[in-house]
Amino acid sequence: MPNQTPASAVRFPDDAALAERVGPAFSVDGMLMARNKTRAAIREIAAQVRPGMVEEAAVAMANRVLAAAGLALSWHPTRVRFGVNTLKAMRQPSAPGVVLGDNDLFFIDIAPRFEAWEGDGGATFVAGDHGKSTLYAQYARCARDAEALFHDVRGKWQREGATGQALYAYADAVARRMGWTLNFDLPGHRVSDFPHAAIHTGSLADFEATPAAMRWILEIHLRDPQERFGAFFEDMLLDDTYY
Repeated sequence: MPNQTPASAVRFPDDAALAERVGPAFSVDGMLMARNKTRAAIREIAAQVRPGMVEEAAVAMANRVLAAAGLALSWHPTRVRFGVNTLKAMRQPSAPGVVLGDNDLFFIDIAPRFEAWEGDGGATFVAGDHGKSTLYAQYARCARDAEALFHDVRGKWQREGATGQALYAYADAVARRMGWTLNFDLPGHRVSDFPHAAIHTGSLADFEATPAAMRWILEIHLRDPQERFGAFFEDMLLDDTYY
């Protein structure tokens, strides 16, 4: 039988405990409020994206949505990526002037701050009519698989208390079985009361202990092996209670 030790019961070595410190304003309720507002903002931004939009206009719209929701821009730029730009690593700039096609996909990646607490989230969406594009079904499958793999990896953490390193090794293997390539340029990271970078800047994929809930962002970025498109999903590492 697999190891059934719950993640919350695992003891951390000293270096892991240091990596999972929080700041003086850390609050469970605050972190959950930031997370919930982030997920709501993603849905609102996606609802306003339309075929024919230029990516730069979508980013400006997304920032207006965040401001209207009372969310401050935080530790990385707002990203709304269309078409071929969905392949790029997050630190790579988008190719300028990309227009969302009538049958296309896009993803949203935002890192807003609500008061003292960091939010961070992302998801992929498909636009258009599945009957008018031979790629539409592949776009939709990639978007579904990115979210499904996120939850598969999260489930392994919850069931087995797997380390961060083990989680990303598992994600890589499952992504390959699904027919995609996992982008290790998005290896997960800390989250806390702002700014987490003052506490720890290492990645989840390098973390040698079992990550604690509400301390980490799990990122999944899948790429088409033919380098045509990609899909992205990220959220705070939490147990099933929050899904």
